Amino acid sequence: MAVITASMVAELRARTDAPMMECKKALIEAEGDLVRGEEILRVKLGNKAGKASSRVTAEGVVAAAVVGNAGALLEVNCETDFVTKNDAFLAFVNACSKLVAEHGPADVVALSALPLAQEGFGPTVEDVRRGLIGKIGENMSLRRFKRYASGAKLASYLHGTRIGVLVEFDGDETAAKDVAMHVAAMKPAALSSAEVPAELVARERSIAEQKAAESGKPAEIVAKMVEGSVQKFLKEVSLLNQSFVKNDKQTVEQMLKAAGTTIRSFTLYVVGEGIEKKVDDFAAEVAAQVAAAKGQ
Repeated sequence: MAVITASMVAELRARTDAPMMECKKALIEAEGDLVRGEEILRVKLGNKAGKASSRVTAEGVVAAAVVGNAGALLEVNCETDFVTKNDAFLAFVNACSKLVAEHGPADVVALSALPLAQEGFGPTVEDVRRGLIGKIGENMSLRRFKRYASGAKLASYLHGTRIGVLVEFDGDETAAKDVAMHVAAMKPAALSSAEVPAELVARERSIAEQKAAESGKPAEIVAKMVEGSVQKFLKEVSLLNQSFVKNDKQTVEQMLKAAGTTIRSFTLYVVGEGIEKKVDDFAAEVAAQVAAAKGQ
């Protein structure tokens, strides 16, 4: 039998917002598997258990740049929120996003080798990064970027520095910017239902099957319940099927059709998404400090 620690319960609670005891029960049933524990809570508690799953757990900044017919969205991480307000750090991030748009590096390694001079550091992006680490006293890393250069129009939206969206489109710029803002607010998983990642659909189907099985209804009814839940999920997470954030009487697809605009693709970055931040045990830290003081 897996040992369920307080930190594991706290992690599952942070992911789901479910009651502490429910989290512990789910982890016991899942034999300590956090992902399985989250699924169990979704089955028992419905969507309430998923509302905190998108909480970010790392600091940093998202920046967007459009240069000519090319554009880029970039995420750079750091250790604390304090550094995200540092002018030198922000200048570095913005400079790197422009370099991605202009030069189209293949990956972060290639970006790091591009020429850049800032704060007396250089001659490459990596040299500036290392120099700023020494100056600011905190680690920072280039995490990811997405570049568009197909010749289509581009629209970006930044919600502060933590959420960024870049949209590739044909048609009306105002409509495209509205879509970028909508993506930041509603966080769709894909452009259309057909493009929703298979692993997300499979997971939702598994949860729906478990919930439907508990109903005790005949197999044919259960099958319809499952399919209905999956189709509802696909509409909720696909951009074109979502209710438009500025007018919930129409879908995004309907709004775009009225504006004569087509969205080719989009990229959404949320700072720290998918990164697990180190959680310090405050009580243990205090105890260690007390013990150290007594030993002096």
